[in-house]
Amino acid sequence: MPPKILISACLLGRPVRYDGKGKLLADPLIERWKAEGCLVGYCPEQAGGLPTPRPPAEIEGGMNGEDVLAGRARVLEVTGGDVTEAFVEGGKKAVAFAREQGCDVALLIDGSPSCGSSFIYDGSFSGARHPGLGVTAALMRQAGIEVFSDRELDQLAAHIEARG
Repeated sequence: MPPKILISACLLGRPVRYDGKGKLLADPLIERWKAEGCLVGYCPEQAGGLPTPRPPAEIEGGMNGEDVLAGRARVLEVTGGDVTEAFVEGGKKAVAFAREQGCDVALLIDGSPSCGSSFIYDGSFSGARHPGLGVTAALMRQAGIEVFSDRELDQLAAHIEARG
């Protein structure tokens, strides 16, 4: 039986991003996994109750998802709205959904305050980014779910292959 991979719904082209668009990840590996029924799409921000479209959000002060979970940082919209609770709730639902679906790996879009796994934006809304995890990615890692970014398809494929 092929492995189940939780994937950010936007990477499947679904219009769930803050700007109401998708960000289709066009790659032969994605097409193969889709054909094999491996991919399970999910948007933690929508699951947390946020509308689409919605104002852009970033984790404040150059912090990361782990800081949010520890209560040291918030997720703020460009408008100043505090959406921390929705991001944490959506991340928890994403972990629960991944477990229900039998996903022990996740392919998440980088840069997102939810799904970023190698970089996120610094909270200044200036386009500046720094290494760090988004809220959902941090929760996934805490739950023992391996997280790969949309730029790590080869590493994900190797990980799946190594497991047999």
